[in-house]
Amino acid sequence: MIYFVMMNPFLMKVILISMLLAFIPTLIALIDILKSRFNQNDKLVWIVVVLFFNLIGAIMYFTIGRKQKIKVELEK
Repeated sequence: MIYFVMMNPFLMKVILISMLLAFIPTLIALIDILKSRFNQNDKLVWIVVVLFFNLIGAIMYFTIGRKQKIKVELEK
């Protein structure tokens, strides 16, 4: 805790902004997962991956997981 107080103010701003930028894709991925339909337990697996691996998990979801969603056809 002492090290955080002794840090340069500019460095603290850079760290906080980078943490925020890393949190945004995770939040977007979680919202997309919760709104979508998946086969069996895929939704739960993707939620766990995104929560435990944060930014890397979100990137994995956007590259792999979006292809696994069930496409729902709208009735007319």
